Amino acid sequence: MHYRRLGNSGLKLSALSLGAWLTAGSRLGRGEARELVALAWDSGVNFFDNAENYAHGEAERVMGDVIADLRLPRDGFCVSSKVRFGSAADPRPSQVGLSRKHVRDACHDALRRLRVDYLDLFFCHRPDPDTPVAETVWAMDALVRQGKVLYWGTSEWPAALIREAIHVARSHHLHGPTMEQPQYNLLHRDRVELEYAPLYAEHGLGTTIWSPLASGLLTGKYNDGVPEDSRFAHLGEHSPVHDRERWMSRLERARRFTALAGEMGVAPAQLAIAWCLVNPHVSTVILGASSTGQLRENLGALDLVDRFDEPTWRRLECVTR
Repeated sequence: MHYRRLGNSGLKLSALSLGAWLTAGSRLGRGEARELVALAWDSGVNFFDNAENYAHGEAERVMGDVIADLRLPRDGFCVSSKVRFGSAADPRPSQVGLSRKHVRDACHDALRRLRVDYLDLFFCHRPDPDTPVAETVWAMDALVRQGKVLYWGTSEWPAALIREAIHVARSHHLHGPTMEQPQYNLLHRDRVELEYAPLYAEHGLGTTIWSPLASGLLTGKYNDGVPEDSRFAHLGEHSPVHDRERWMSRLERARRFTALAGEMGVAPAQLAIAWCLVNPHVSTVILGASSTGQLRENLGALDLVDRFDEPTWRRLECVTR
């Protein structure tokens, strides 16, 4: 395993990490989740990503139980949570958003579910137009000063709002955001590569990127249709398949990519993840796996990072344009 600094902080995360979105607490039971976490830990993974709304909090409960059962040393792993959407199936107004109240309550709930005394990373899971950015910054700073959160950041925030949060923090000598968690893959690049570009050098922003496989599109499993056991099949009306024009455009680009991966003699999933790792501004790539076999294969992406030269990586980008 390789380890990378989280932006300009001193924290080092494994280049590949394990996330609980759409897996733990929903598609996977406790036993299956335990096998995944054990394999990840034995492979050098030290970061496990969660959110309050994943399976309405059940993902964090499963993750917390598994980590406790495996007796992982607290100083050896990092866990995260995210606040914005709440964990209740039908939340009341004070149970969602980025208000001081919900930020505080969500942190305490995550600590209880994950069975830890502090969160290593705590993300604002999308912007909240009903709450001033300054209020959220002050709320996060309070949690850091109380020792309940070590680093806080954002997820899918526009660069302008991240800058506003940084400005508020610096103006009042508060702890500002350290990292962003954006989607990043060969089919979704502009935010990480263009919009956030000035933030890396100016503010030392780190990124913990999600969906390196474009929700499975870059593995090739959707090339001939949507399998019944696939992630898109479980999204119902929210599945991107319903936007047929956009879906077909992305599918065609994915087909070109998987064809090239075949020519290169490598697994498409490994190649797509390795491409993300080549970006020096990526602190860690969050993997979502539903089986140990899938996780083991995706962890093999590390072996490809130094295998190909820059023209090869650029060629991958050209075929997915």
